[in-house]
Amino acid sequence: MLAGVALAVLAPSSAWAEEAAVESGEYENEIVITATKLNTSLQDASLSATAVTADTLKQNNITDVTGLNGSVPSLVVAKSGGGERMVTIRGIGSETPENLNSQPGVSYHIDGVYIFNSIAANAAFVDVGQVEVLRGPQGTTFGQGSTGGTINVVSREPLLGKFGMNGEVGLGNYNLMNAELGMDVPVGETLAFRVYGNRRKHDGYAYATDVEGYDKYELDDEDSTSWKAMMRWEPTDNLKVTLATIQYDSDTHGPAQKNVLDPSEDPRIVTQDYPGRSVVNTDLYYGTIALDLDFATLKSITSYQKLHSEQSWDGDGLNADLFSDVTYWVGANPWETGYFNYDHVALWESNNESWTQEVNLASNGEGAFNWIVGGVYLWSKNDQYIVEYRGADDVLVRDPLPSSASWDDPNVQYLTYASLQSATRKAWAAYFQGTYDVTDKFSVTAGIRYNHDEYSGTSDSISGGETPYTSGPYIQPSVSPGLSTNEWTGKFALEYKWTPENMVYASYTRGFKPGGLNGNSTSYVNFGWETGIKPTYQPEIVDSFEIGTKNRFFDNALQLNLSGFYYKYKNMQFLDEDAILYGEGTANAPSAKIYGLELEANYRITDSLRLETSLSQLNGEFDEDYYALDPVDALAAQNAAGYPDWLFWSNYYAASLAREGARSNINGNKVPKLPKWQGSAALVYDGKVGPGNLTARVQYQYRGEFFYRVFNNEFYDTTPAYSVVNLFVRYEPEGSPVYVTASVSNLFDEAGVNSRFSDPYGSSQGFETYIAPRQAIFSVGFKF
Repeated sequence: MLAGVALAVLAPSSAWAEEAAVESGEYENEIVITATKLNTSLQDASLSATAVTADTLKQNNITDVTGLNGSVPSLVVAKSGGGERMVTIRGIGSETPENLNSQPGVSYHIDGVYIFNSIAANAAFVDVGQVEVLRGPQGTTFGQGSTGGTINVVSREPLLGKFGMNGEVGLGNYNLMNAELGMDVPVGETLAFRVYGNRRKHDGYAYATDVEGYDKYELDDEDSTSWKAMMRWEPTDNLKVTLATIQYDSDTHGPAQKNVLDPSEDPRIVTQDYPGRSVVNTDLYYGTIALDLDFATLKSITSYQKLHSEQSWDGDGLNADLFSDVTYWVGANPWETGYFNYDHVALWESNNESWTQEVNLASNGEGAFNWIVGGVYLWSKNDQYIVEYRGADDVLVRDPLPSSASWDDPNVQYLTYASLQSATRKAWAAYFQGTYDVTDKFSVTAGIRYNHDEYSGTSDSISGGETPYTSGPYIQPSVSPGLSTNEWTGKFALEYKWTPENMVYASYTRGFKPGGLNGNSTSYVNFGWETGIKPTYQPEIVDSFEIGTKNRFFDNALQLNLSGFYYKYKNMQFLDEDAILYGEGTANAPSAKIYGLELEANYRITDSLRLETSLSQLNGEFDEDYYALDPVDALAAQNAAGYPDWLFWSNYYAASLAREGARSNINGNKVPKLPKWQGSAALVYDGKVGPGNLTARVQYQYRGEFFYRVFNNEFYDTTPAYSVVNLFVRYEPEGSPVYVTASVSNLFDEAGVNSRFSDPYGSSQGFETYIAPRQAIFSVGFKF
């Protein structure tokens, strides 16, 4: 195995492509996407894909995956409790971010390297050339974890034989400071290095009013550092070696999660009394060795990655007096008051270590038959530790937390829930995909992949005692489940080009997301109820049928792409509640259908002025019976039966029966995170003005309403629509390496709701998270 090596996707020829050289501009300048693992023109790929260039990212102030909301059809990036990003494409993504073993439905890659832990998607983009989004299952070359699609972040590569440097400093409101510097250093004609660093800070977009010791405890702040080092070596015409590392560190107060019952009408003011925190550290080491064999290119790919994250947040989102008055709510109606004064997730710690190895052989692109064959091995270990406290007095737990290696807790009398979990995943896959040009206009593509996954793990958990905060805790049964799955996936597509600029395609693709382990499975273990959370959950299967057309008209002035799709979605993984208190876990909804239309149209009005638009229309619903248990309904039923939390464990069978009776059929419910309408329109000017070049962009983005969870609770789950307008101007004097930019994102300061959700743990309160407010930034940069 090649130490510290991984994928930087390469062109299958001896003339290695400059992947970073992807610029926005006239449509004659082809955008090449590398996420197919065979460098392909965006307009020639028989799939739905969008490439967002570095220029467009800068112009829309997009610094991480969340900023892609509105820029890509059918893409939704929502936030969960604790602020983790949940990426969905066409309604398929991750509905189980709290599960240690869960895989995303949209796979995330950096230079083709699969990023194991979805928390790593919280990290900022680092020295990016473009971001590629492939919509729909990628059942052959990417396989597991890409049932919804794939996001591939393509880095800028070092320049051979040429010294270069670029940098920028930006200042903005909320005391924003952004500084970045990159440098290309050649060593002779065959070896080059690139180093890049970024420092970004800003004050909180929101603040909490009741945290002890703070007049305003800032939330939605940023304080991050990232850097990248990459080496490129081409000692001969047929050998290329790339090695790289990317590091990211962030330490903030965490997201603003506003309780929907918060008395403050200001969306940026949160009446919480516990100091949140979010720490994310990621380390990625990767590279590739690629050898051109004339007829094909052989690549050996390896990566090593580590992640550490710590989060804490106010589990009720209110201060002690308010929470004691609204402890249990059903819809907008209180059931019981006056017992709990606070609920705090004091620590949610995650650690991940992963290795990947891939070997593939890709044809050189000549002749009527082009193909790629490869094999992948993955290994990953995850550890997670959770501690939650709840109390009826005015003392908020801030003593040192217990070590994750021990259950010794100095605050056991306040303990509501604690969990210590560990899981290991091993997976391997083999794949083949080929395209045969039957004629110069008609081609057939077929691919197949075999996936094997193994999981093993242990889970121990503790719940609060029957007499709150005075007796010992209830220790739930330790579980050590295991799981092994095998699945075939693949693709079949037909493509017809009636001219070099116009093509139609039709495809069938099967996507697969592995099953996994549940840390909690108490009612299934104790009672044998079939509706209980089981020790394991099943893989997802998506059968996708898609037709599309890609076109250029009027001497390439108009680029028009249309696609329509229909999905049969089996065993959707989602977070379900258990009859046992704190026994929630991942379950499978047996069947759903999703269908929709997508449009991307760009029109070059003049040589300097162009219009860019996108639109998606989506629908989807569950179409088989499944009786799921909403945590909100479960808590209400348990209380109505006379078994509130502090009496649960002394009557847990009867209390569990009451909770079990609150299940409801989700057949006919809407698939979550599936806005009916979503779109954007941008007018871009890029041309000479006076003694220099002016780039100006105004963009409108709209994201429609959707339900956040499968339960479709009108009060808790309805995430409303919002729209934003962004402005950007850049001026670069002719012949000068210096440029200046000014931008305003969210021009009209829209308090758009990113997510509206119910906390599945503890308080079962409802929360809203908001998009960033209006932000004005002025920057000065240079490039030579």
